Amino acid sequence: MSEKTSATASRRSVRLASVAAVATLAGLLSGPGSAADDVDASAVVTYDCDLPSGGVQVPLEVRGTFPATGEVDVPMSPVGVSMTADFVAADLAPLLPEGATEVVSTATLDVDVVQNDQTAQTQWAQFVAPATPLAGDENGKVRLAHTGEVPSVTVSAAGDVTLIAGGLTLELSTSAVEGEETPADPVTLTCDRSEGDTGILTTVQVPDAGTPETPDPGGETDPGEGGGEDPGDPGEEPPLPPVDTSCPDVVPQGEMDTSDVPPMPPGAPPWMLDLPGQRVCGYAVGLATIRKLNGSVIVNDPAKEPALISALANKRATNRPPTAEGGQYTVFNSIARLDLPDAESTFLAFGFQPVSAKVAFDTGPLTVSTGQLATDLLHVTPFAVASFQQSMRLYDVKVNGVPLDVGPACRTAHPYKVVLRGDFTSGNPYLNVLDGGPLNGTVDLPAFSGCGTGGEDLDALFTASISGPGNTIAMNQANMCVPDADLEVRNCPPRLPALPGSPTPTAD
Repeated sequence: MSEKTSATASRRSVRLASVAAVATLAGLLSGPGSAADDVDASAVVTYDCDLPSGGVQVPLEVRGTFPATGEVDVPMSPVGVSMTADFVAADLAPLLPEGATEVVSTATLDVDVVQNDQTAQTQWAQFVAPATPLAGDENGKVRLAHTGEVPSVTVSAAGDVTLIAGGLTLELSTSAVEGEETPADPVTLTCDRSEGDTGILTTVQVPDAGTPETPDPGGETDPGEGGGEDPGDPGEEPPLPPVDTSCPDVVPQGEMDTSDVPPMPPGAPPWMLDLPGQRVCGYAVGLATIRKLNGSVIVNDPAKEPALISALANKRATNRPPTAEGGQYTVFNSIARLDLPDAESTFLAFGFQPVSAKVAFDTGPLTVSTGQLATDLLHVTPFAVASFQQSMRLYDVKVNGVPLDVGPACRTAHPYKVVLRGDFTSGNPYLNVLDGGPLNGTVDLPAFSGCGTGGEDLDALFTASISGPGNTIAMNQANMCVPDADLEVRNCPPRLPALPGSPTPTAD
C-alpha cells in the first residue's frame, strides 16, 4: 500500500470491498464436500504443556481417512478423524478437583493449510473425549481419545496441499465429586507444538486438471436443421430449475453444539434421551447483508439450483415438566448438513464498474435446537437456534472482465460462528425443525489472510472492507420432506419457501 498513490489505493479498496461483499453473502450457508480415493493416515505430534507439576511433553496421535488426491475447486473432506492425547495420570490429576475420578475433554486443534508457499489456518474444533478414568491404565497413562467433524478444504490451484498441526487447546472437566452439589468449572490447558516437530499430518496431491476434451465436430447438430431445442422467446423469464423429489443419501455426522441454546433456569434436573433421529431434508433460502456496504444478496438462490439441507431431526430430547421445581424446560436437538455449490456473483460497483467473484466455504455440522421454557404455567417462551462454524475463501475475482489475482488461499484468517434465531413475531414462527420458519442472526466476520500474489498483500483491503460485526442474515426454511413417514404426512417432494419479505413462495 505504501508504494501506491492514494488514488490508486482508494480505487483498489473500493473494488475489493464490492468483490468481497458479494462473495461473502452469496453462499453464507454452504457445507463440506468430499473427494474420492481416500487413504488412512496417522501422525504423532509432540506438544509442550504447562501443568501444575511442571512442563511436560504430551504426544497427540491424529488418525483419519484423507483424500489421496484432490481436485481444483472440489472440497476435500477428511472423515473418521480422531485426536488421542496421552497424559501421565499423576500429571493430570492436579488440574481437577480433589476426589475427581474421571475427566471429560474437549479438544481444539489449529491446523495450517499450506499450498504453493501460501498458508491459511482452519480449526478442528469441538472434538470430544468421553469420561475417562483418572486412575489411568496399568502403566499410569490416561488416554483422551477425541472424535469430531473436520471442515473441508477447497483450493483453486494445482499443487500439493499439506496439513500441519498447530496449537492445541484442551478443556478438561469432571462430574461433581462427593460432597459437592455442582461440577467445578472446566480447566483450559493450552499446549504448543514441541520445537523440532514438523507437525505434518498428511499431504494431498492436487494435480493439474489437464486440457478438456474437444467435442467431436461430427456430433454437432445445426439447430437450424431441426436437431436442436427451441430456445424459446428471448424475452421470457427463464423457468426455475426442477426441485429434487427425494432426500439425498446423506447422514449428518459430528457433535451437536448446544452452547447457544437458552440455559435452563435453576431447579430440578431434567431427563435427557439420545435418539436415532428422523432422516429429513428440505430447503432454506434467504438474504444476507454486509453492514459496511449496506448491500444484500440472495442466499441459496432458488433460481440457481438450490441445495437441500440433510438432517437427522430430533436426535436428542431434554425435558423438565412444568410442575417440577424451576418450571418447564424442553429442548429438541437436530443435526444437519448443507452442501451448497460455490457462489458466483456479478454486479456493478458504484453503478458502473462490473465486478464478479466466486466464493467457497468450509462448513462444520449445523445444529438446530427448538423448545420452550417457563417459570410458571402462564409464561411460556418458545425458542429456536441454528448454529455452525465456517470459513470462507475468495477466488476467480474479475474487475470489468480483467482477472484480479487474489491467490489460492485468500480466506478468513480463522473460522467464524454463525448463529440464527427464530423469529416469533411473524405469522409462521419456527417451532420445530420439521415445519421450519424464519431465522435471523448476525455474523462477526474475522480478518482475511493469504490474499494477493507476486508480493502484493491484499489482506488489509479485504479486512477493512468486510470484516467486523453486525452483518445480518434473514433465512426462511420450508417444511421438511420425511421420506420414511406415512404418505399423508411425508411432505415430499421438498418445496421451496418464500424469500424473507416475499408474499408468496418462489416456486412449487
